[in-house]
Amino acid sequence: MTQERAGLRDVPRDVPRRAGVRRVAELAGVSPATVSRALRAGTPVSADTRERVRRAALSAGYRLPARSLTVAVLARFPTRWFFAEAVAGVESVLAAAGHLTQLHNVGDPAGRAHFFATLPVRGRVDGLIVVASALDDAERRALDDLGLPVTVVGGDMPGRPRIGIDDRAGARAAVRHLAGLGHREIALVSFDPSEACGRTTTRDRRDGWADALAESGIAPGPVLEVGADVAAGDAAAGRLLSLPHMPTAVFAMSDEAALGVIRTLRRAGIDVPGRVSVIGFDDHEMAAVADLTTIAQPVRRQGELAARALQAVVAGEEPADVELPTRLVVRGTTAPPGRA
Repeated sequence: MTQERAGLRDVPRDVPRRAGVRRVAELAGVSPATVSRALRAGTPVSADTRERVRRAALSAGYRLPARSLTVAVLARFPTRWFFAEAVAGVESVLAAAGHLTQLHNVGDPAGRAHFFATLPVRGRVDGLIVVASALDDAERRALDDLGLPVTVVGGDMPGRPRIGIDDRAGARAAVRHLAGLGHREIALVSFDPSEACGRTTTRDRRDGWADALAESGIAPGPVLEVGADVAAGDAAAGRLLSLPHMPTAVFAMSDEAALGVIRTLRRAGIDVPGRVSVIGFDDHEMAAVADLTTIAQPVRRQGELAARALQAVVAGEEPADVELPTRLVVRGTTAPPGRA
């Protein structure tokens, strides 16, 4: 990038190797006090000004101070497995580099509204990582106004580096597996589509379910919009049991919901997979214990790469989006229909 495009003034060839703050301020077109703030962590300086000062300092041979970053992580349900794994990945990378992590729970509607109304991270952090939480327009504007680097795990924030998976392709693979076993009645246990924060993932996984049914010539089965946890799976199974004719297979959008489905069906005397096959999504830590067939995704790795991407943005780089692969893990909860 030329100095003009970086917003700098011409730099004479005889600039000394160790220019001072005043020289950096002159090159960046700001005050010395602004240079000092821009080169310190957690100070209220716009991202554009901070970057202009950093480039001026590098051009002038000014030795940038080594500094510890403080990074805020926004997660909807920090205690749930997916979010806890992603946050663990973020923290492992940041801690290894001597940086600090702040965790903010933005799953509770009242707490979320308070966070975006007050923005308690303002002036206290150097960047943000948003974990699987789609933002509405007002929330995006609030984060943009902070002028901080932002990276995303899952979800979607246009213009910000995203680390994630192809949810649609993963769901398609799950339903293809069931169709390949011979199932022609495949229900969907879905996240709640009214929960706007996870709407993108819900839509993509539902589209993948529909794709696989269409390509196999299978009519859509029941859609049970219940949520993502074990209790949601219990509720979905209860509704399946009340149907006049129960489907032979179920695709659940999360392993936790799949485990709830299996638990309730088995308590009702329904054999899994003899009468009903069940497949989940995630490869939760309990999936192998429960012998659950699932679509595995590298959750902790997504958190690690999001932290590395944030470090790159802070360093003035422009990291690309990363889409990690999913894979089908066949265990004991799926089988051809009518095996019992």
